[in-house]
Amino acid sequence: MKKVYFLMNTQFVRSVQIHWDQLPEESYVRGIPAFEHVDQIEFHHPVTFFVGENGSGKSTLLEALAIRCGFNPEGGTRNYSFSTYDDYSDFHEAVTFFKGYRKPKWGYFLRAESFYNVASAEEEYSRYGGRPERLHEQSHGESFLSIVQHNFQADSLYLLDEPEAALSPQRQLTLLAEIVRWAKQGSQFFIVSHSPILLGIPEAEILTFDDGPVHPCRYEDTDSYMVTKMFLEHREALLRWLLSDT
Repeated sequence: MKKVYFLMNTQFVRSVQIHWDQLPEESYVRGIPAFEHVDQIEFHHPVTFFVGENGSGKSTLLEALAIRCGFNPEGGTRNYSFSTYDDYSDFHEAVTFFKGYRKPKWGYFLRAESFYNVASAEEEYSRYGGRPERLHEQSHGESFLSIVQHNFQADSLYLLDEPEAALSPQRQLTLLAEIVRWAKQGSQFFIVSHSPILLGIPEAEILTFDDGPVHPCRYEDTDSYMVTKMFLEHREALLRWLLSDT
């Protein structure tokens, strides 16, 4: 089967291999076009984005990668073991990854859809560590950035699923600066995002899950960039067309 290769690297997670013979025949993952004829995907940059339309498989791969790296499916650090609803796919059972020579000293898996549950767990765990967070007393964006600022550090592994969902454009710029800061200090990031702001991180690898098997994509060719650019430059004409009766 076809393998997808990118440039040489020294990352914690160097590649993901899909063992199709270990995936049940009835698994919905087999019907995802982005994974068709793909056995292996390599990663070479400190920051890798997964982009694509809803349902294209990007969060499915991120979740499988997180579970294989030892993270709780709903999010948190490797020490988190809570579960409120088991709704993750069986894809992780057919996925293995190749490690680099370095080992991450810390890590976090943060996903927008289960952020409330992670925030609750974070408050509980921090209470024992002498760092009560009171995250639910903050706004969604404030509590998200609080978790980021307490957990991001050098030489660590982070997986973020649509982090922009909690953040204003200004706070997205704050998150962008945090990601770049820690990536320069040896951390690796895998991020599912639709944000044209976050996707603009310099030298980030962007992998699109649209238009066939997963493959690299230029920032300017992402739907997030093109649709946003079109709306900003032709807002009135676009709205007339979208809202017309014909």
